Amino acid sequence: MGRPLTRLGQSTGNQHLAASRLKPGDITPLENIRYGTWWDQFVIRVVFATACVAAGYHFHPFGLSPLIAATVGLVFSLSVFLFELRLQHASLRRLIGAAVGSTMGTFGAYLMGLILARTSIPDGSRSFLDVGLLLVMTYIGLVIGARKGDMLNLQALGGLFGAERSNRRQPKIFDTSVIIDGRVADICEVHFLDGVLLLPQFVLRELQLVADSADSLKRQRGRRGLEVLQRIQKMAHLEVEIADDDFPQIPEVDMKLIELAKRYDAKIVTNDYNLNKVATLQGIDVLNVNQLANALKPVVLPGEIMRVFILREGKEYNQGIAYLDDGTMVVVDGGRRSINKHVDIIVTSVHQTTAGKMIFGRSDDRGEPSRHTVTAESATRPVVETQSAADRLPRSVIPDATQS
Repeated sequence: MGRPLTRLGQSTGNQHLAASRLKPGDITPLENIRYGTWWDQFVIRVVFATACVAAGYHFHPFGLSPLIAATVGLVFSLSVFLFELRLQHASLRRLIGAAVGSTMGTFGAYLMGLILARTSIPDGSRSFLDVGLLLVMTYIGLVIGARKGDMLNLQALGGLFGAERSNRRQPKIFDTSVIIDGRVADICEVHFLDGVLLLPQFVLRELQLVADSADSLKRQRGRRGLEVLQRIQKMAHLEVEIADDDFPQIPEVDMKLIELAKRYDAKIVTNDYNLNKVATLQGIDVLNVNQLANALKPVVLPGEIMRVFILREGKEYNQGIAYLDDGTMVVVDGGRRSINKHVDIIVTSVHQTTAGKMIFGRSDDRGEPSRHTVTAESATRPVVETQSAADRLPRSVIPDATQS
């Protein structure tokens, strides 16, 4: 049986997304961690179930009749299949933790059995205690090891598990905020994101609730998010799939995203600052759209001249406020008299804050262009300087007026 993943279906007339389950023959990069096709798995399971039934019928242990023993063998094989399906959702770290924990529990039960063997407890009672300790210690080690397995750092083992990770691309999980934001569609369009994009079912439900909201602003944002998903779906280099996994015991959507990322060993794509921090602390790779936007903002140095459009007055006396094409705020000293005009300013300082970058400057009244002039349009593109380091450093805050 396959993972609870569905391909993103075509949208209906009311702009809601419809999903259809993956066909048994569909093979996606997420399925590389499983063996063979659906038919291969079915044949192997039938052979295993038949072997269990035959063994129970032939040996009929515990004094059971052959038919009852065969039924017990069939039930045992079904329980193994259910356990296998559960293991398919576990990450490699949890599997290693469970294996180590159960091994340590079994070893601890063995040592306790050696101690009990030196006591005067009757053989029947001692055998019962040995079996009970074995089951309890193995179960505790398995459960605790699986829960603490996320703390393992597989990178410390070098390239031991590097081949498995390189054979398949990590899926990316979208949260609601980055879908509504819309910039992720442009990022996907220029091939900065490729491979499998995983959309959780609970995120789609939240997006649908926003699209059906009575508030017109929320309804508009939700519908824009649905349009963004439709746009991403049409991109040929992407495989958009829906994960039916849910975590009913976890009420917060952010924590559900983190658990889903652990289950599929995926990256989270978001622009939520708090989700970014929490996921990073738990060892989840995060792709933050806001951090990408800040990294691509133009580099402006003090002393450079740039041309901006003064939009409004600032908070301080005689200040004007302008904005670059990427939204960077420019505070111009002495720019109040030039509101609704294009002016040349000299950059005096650049401040980086948690909200973004702010540029401070003052009006340039020289009335002549400089070779360091940067317009608001060109500021959004990288500037390539051909001067050597000796020519650039140190750069004066105010260019020499005698230069042509």
